[in-house]
Amino acid sequence: MAGREDARGQRTSGAGGQAEWARELLEHLRPAGRDPNRVVAWLAGTAHATVSLQDGTGRLLAGTRVPLDEALVADVTSGRIASAALEDRGRHLRLVRVERSRPAGTAVLAVVRRAPFDRDVFEIVTHAAQVVELLLAGHESTAAGLRLRRATSDLRLAILQLLMVEDTVSARRVAAGLWPGLLDTDTACVYVVESSPGERDRLAEECVSATGERALVVRCPAVDGHVIVLAPRDSAGQELRALAGRRPGVFLGGSARQGLARTAAAYGQAVSALAVARFHPDKAALYAERTRPERLMDPVGLHDWTAGVLSPLDTLSHHTRAELLATTRLGLEFTAVNTAKVLGVSRNTVRARMDRVESLLRTDFADLTVRAAVHLALNCQVGLAEPPPGAGARAGAVRLTDLLSGTALRTWAADLLGRLDADGRDLRRTLRTWIAAGGNAERAAQKLGMHAQTVREHVRRAEPVLERELLAAGSDLYEVVLAHLATGALDEPRLHGTKPGHPDSPVHE
Repeated sequence: MAGREDARGQRTSGAGGQAEWARELLEHLRPAGRDPNRVVAWLAGTAHATVSLQDGTGRLLAGTRVPLDEALVADVTSGRIASAALEDRGRHLRLVRVERSRPAGTAVLAVVRRAPFDRDVFEIVTHAAQVVELLLAGHESTAAGLRLRRATSDLRLAILQLLMVEDTVSARRVAAGLWPGLLDTDTACVYVVESSPGERDRLAEECVSATGERALVVRCPAVDGHVIVLAPRDSAGQELRALAGRRPGVFLGGSARQGLARTAAAYGQAVSALAVARFHPDKAALYAERTRPERLMDPVGLHDWTAGVLSPLDTLSHHTRAELLATTRLGLEFTAVNTAKVLGVSRNTVRARMDRVESLLRTDFADLTVRAAVHLALNCQVGLAEPPPGAGARAGAVRLTDLLSGTALRTWAADLLGRLDADGRDLRRTLRTWIAAGGNAERAAQKLGMHAQTVREHVRRAEPVLERELLAAGSDLYEVVLAHLATGALDEPRLHGTKPGHPDSPVHE
C-alpha cells in the first residue's frame, strides 16, 4: 500500500510536477473559478488526502470533516502557532492557519494523509492555504458589499414608503443621514423604469449612475421588472429618457411634478404613463396634462364636498387618519397585494384599513361609482394646500351632482364618451353596463346577453379610443366613471349610506 501511495506521489515531484500543480492552483484564482470549495477539493485530490476547512468553533466551511485536537486547533486559530504537523495513529496531519476578514474568525486548513508529507506536498498545502485565504477574503468582501447594498436598498424603500403615506418629515429625517439634501425640496417627479426582472438590478444601478445619485432609486416591491425613481431635479427626466433609449426592452413612464406629500399620486401617474410608453417610438412617455374633471369643477364647491365626504374620519387621530387615507388612495389605484408591497405591510392590513374607511363612510367600494367618488375626494384632499377663498360655508351640503352639473364638465364628459359612438359595436353601452356591474365582465355579459370575453374585448377596444386604461382600475377608469355620472348615464353613488358591521359604524355608536 505504501508503495502505491509513493507512486502516486511522484506526480508532485520535480520541477515539471511543480509547474503542473502551480498552474492548476492558479486557475482557481481566475474569475470563473473563485470558489474555496473547489480549491479544497483540488487539494484533496492532488495531495491524496482528506482535507477540511473549519473555523475556530468547529464549523465546517469546506471539505470533509476530520477529527481534530481542539487544543491544537485553538493554538492555531489564536495565533500562538501559525501551523502544526504531527503523526497520530498512522495519520499524518498538517494544520495551517487561514486568516479571515473581521468579524469572521480565523480558520484552519487541515490535511490528513496516510503517507508522510514530503517537500512537494508541503509546498502544495502551503500555497493552497494562501489561495483559500485570498478567496475567503474576496468572498467576505463581496458578501459585505452585498449586505451594504441590500441595507441601502432597504433604506431607500423605507423612505419611499414614508412618502407614500405622506410622512414627509420622517422621510427627510431618514434620507438626511445618507443622502443630505436629497429631499430638501417641496416637489419632485416620479418615474417608473421597466425592464425584464432579470435585468432589474443592473438597471437600478444604471439609474443611480444616470441621475448622479441625486434621486431616490428604489426597486419596486410590487412589480419585479420596475425601478421607481423619485427625482427632485428636472434634468433627471432627460437622463432617464436617454437611458431607456439606449437599452433594448427598457421603457420609461414619468409623472407631472407633484408635492412630496403627493408621491403616491405621482407614482400612479408614472405607472399610467408607462402603459403609453410601451407603444411609443422612443419608449418613454410623461403623464399627459390633459383636462382633468376636477379642474372643471367649482373649486369652492369641490372643497366643501370633499370635506363633507371625508368628515367621518375627522374624529380620528392625525396619524391614524393619514394612514387610512394614504392606504385607501393607493388601494383604489392598485390591487391590495401590490398596495401592500408598496407600503411594506400585509395585504390583510391594507384590506382592514380600507374596510375601516368603507365603514366610516358607510358605503361600498365594490361599486365603481363609489370608488370614483372617493378617489376624487382623496385626490382633492391631498392636492389642496390651502382652502380656496370662501370655502367651508357649505361643508356637507354640496352633492356630487352639483359638482358634475357644470356646463364645462358636462361638455367634457359628452366629448369624451362621444368618441365611442363611431364604433358600430355599441362600445358605449357595453362600457356603461360593465361599470354598473362593478367592472365584472360576467355580470355585465348576463345583462347584455353576450359572452364575458366579448365584454372584455369591447372594454379593451374602448381604451385606445378614450386614451385611458380601463381594465386596470385606477385614475383613468375613475375619470370615465365620472364622465358617465356627469352625462346621467349612471346613478349617483351612495355615500354615507348604511354600512353596518364595523365598530366605527354609527350603528354601533
